[in-house]
Amino acid sequence: MKQVLDASALLAFLHNEPGADRVRQVFGSGIVSAVNWAEIVQKSLLRGADVSGMREELSEVGVAFKPFTPEQAEIAAKLWEKTRRHGLSLADRACLALAIDQNHSVLTADHAWRKLGLGVEILLIR
Repeated sequence: MKQVLDASALLAFLHNEPGADRVRQVFGSGIVSAVNWAEIVQKSLLRGADVSGMREELSEVGVAFKPFTPEQAEIAAKLWEKTRRHGLSLADRACLALAIDQNHSVLTADHAWRKLGLGVEILLIR
């Protein structure tokens, strides 16, 4: 079964943080929303990382990048009311929207997501 990788999960892998091994286990079945990819690149640049070739390297190990569809945009917008008190960003909601739209679980480092009650399986990397 596919798992949607949240930005926090992929960043943990890319920067060799706790939980990186858990993320590595889903290579081959992991998918990432293009919105989350933008967040990953931005945060990596802020850390001074060289991002050239990063997407290609992740693709080679089986991570798939998915476009943000109009249907997912509508799901993400509808999630705002349910998630705003938890401080979820648009990228967070895009990740959840992809999981809801494709009926996949989510892999994240954000423990608060388990309290959302959205009918999506939330798996933690640490």
